[in-house]
Amino acid sequence: MIDIHTHISEYEETEIIQIIKRAQSAGVKNIISASTTINSCEKSLLLSKQYDIIYSGIGLHPMDLTNPINEKILTKLESFCKTSNKVVTISEIGLDFLENMPDRKIQYDAFREQIKLSVRLNLPIIFHSRNADIETLRILKEEQAYKVGGAMHYFQSDIDIANKVIDLGFNISIAKPLLNNTVLQETVKQIPLNNIVLETDAAPQPFKKNREKWTEPRHLYNISKKLSEILNQDLHEIQKMTYENSYKMLSKIY
Repeated sequence: MIDIHTHISEYEETEIIQIIKRAQSAGVKNIISASTTINSCEKSLLLSKQYDIIYSGIGLHPMDLTNPINEKILTKLESFCKTSNKVVTISEIGLDFLENMPDRKIQYDAFREQIKLSVRLNLPIIFHSRNADIETLRILKEEQAYKVGGAMHYFQSDIDIANKVIDLGFNISIAKPLLNNTVLQETVKQIPLNNIVLETDAAPQPFKKNREKWTEPRHLYNISKKLSEILNQDLHEIQKMTYENSYKMLSKIY
């Protein structure tokens, strides 16, 4: 399996090797380390250099935009992408319309510029959308993001949005909400399997006192198992199909 979206670089460096071993034992072949800031881009690149299993996503998260994006920042992002052949996505980018988020103009501009970067470099996009699905898809279409494709990260929307995402040339990325969200489970039944990829969005979760319950790439097994139960299909076939979908989307890995 391929975990197409994690924040593994946020874990303590001393934990990484054990997280990787647990992931491999669960059947995870590759882990994509997404970025949110310039600093996390650097950490992600370093991890991808240190560990064969890890690849990088480069990008600025809408929640972390403290200032308008400018030419200097864009040059930096492009440099990150060009200095390593292990950069396989532009992520995590998008729009977030929760209260107290960065100014929307800053978000829009950063999103558009990073989409342009992805198209220029021919890198797929893993995009974030919270309370902003229609606007997110509009911007992706206007900036011709269908030229590179990618996936809608941590999908929890309805089938109408799923169909719009697929029509735009993107995949649906399913994560741990599938385990307990019954509405999402019913929606997933209506999504073609050849448009589904898997992720954990793994990151440190200190609000969970039990360290064993923190999400890690190893939980990709649980997600794939739940998907097999929902679709009433063989687990190995589900893992094979979602792996192949990820393989096509992230073809630079191979």
